[in-house]
Amino acid sequence: MAIRFGNAPCSWGTIEGFGQGIGYRQMLDELVEAGYRGTELGDWGYMPTNPTELRQELQQRGLTLLGAYEGVYLKDPAEHGPGEARVLRTARLLKSVAEVGDGWQPLLVLADEHSRDPLRFQHAGRVRPEMGLSASEWKTFALGAERIAKAVRDETGLRTVFHHHCAGYVEAPWEIEALLEHTDPSLLGLVFDTGHFLYGSGENRPEAVLEALERFQKRIWYVHYKDCHPGVAQEARTKGWNYKEAVGRGVFCELGAGQIDFGTVTRKLLALGYDGWITVEQDVLPGMGAPKASAERNRAYLRRVTGY
Repeated sequence: MAIRFGNAPCSWGTIEGFGQGIGYRQMLDELVEAGYRGTELGDWGYMPTNPTELRQELQQRGLTLLGAYEGVYLKDPAEHGPGEARVLRTARLLKSVAEVGDGWQPLLVLADEHSRDPLRFQHAGRVRPEMGLSASEWKTFALGAERIAKAVRDETGLRTVFHHHCAGYVEAPWEIEALLEHTDPSLLGLVFDTGHFLYGSGENRPEAVLEALERFQKRIWYVHYKDCHPGVAQEARTKGWNYKEAVGRGVFCELGAGQIDFGTVTRKLLALGYDGWITVEQDVLPGMGAPKASAERNRAYLRRVTGY
């Protein structure tokens, strides 16, 4: 296997909690036309939830289903049971079409439910340690994440990766480290998202992405490519924009228009032994921009700087 690039519904305006953009059929058609051969599922109900229908949509376009994102408010132990039920519903659907595509087994992408906590929503991109979880809250959080990952593994055989995400409780580099320290490395991996990492670091220092790849390499099972615009990020921090305002103003811009050198990032991943899919995500709110044109430019950029 080699590096392959997919894309996701968030690049077409369907972002968890922020609404739905372009319909899934048009999105999938444009994704393929832009040069991608893998997709994520998107919010539950965006694509067909009937396995036969979903399989048909994927097969007729030659697509591999890479994974599905599910946010659970893991800080609250009362949310663990309902969260597990939602996640298992999604994992069953992933498993039902796991044979479609190139042999990649789709991943359950688990995250803290972002934007639910007002403090974290308001301070995304500039969190401070005192805004984080206490020692007892970390234990609760980690137990919930492990419970859900174990349920997914035991029922479906699929693996779970955790998505560090701005406006959630695993955003800053020290929070990613804490999550990994508190969880079983055989049970829970990491999806490393370049844009969320850099914006969540609170500074415009793109070399931090390469340093993090080295630091977290043993837990990275999957990768998201997202750029971060330095000017927008700095303005968001200076003016105190909340997470949705920053996304709406383009903090996650087209690849190559921000501060991350994805050619260097790809070479680093290859040097570290990464071999699999990378999903491009250019978060846009519903109605923002021209998704297909952006997806095409992102794909052309990646061909130019990576050779893939």
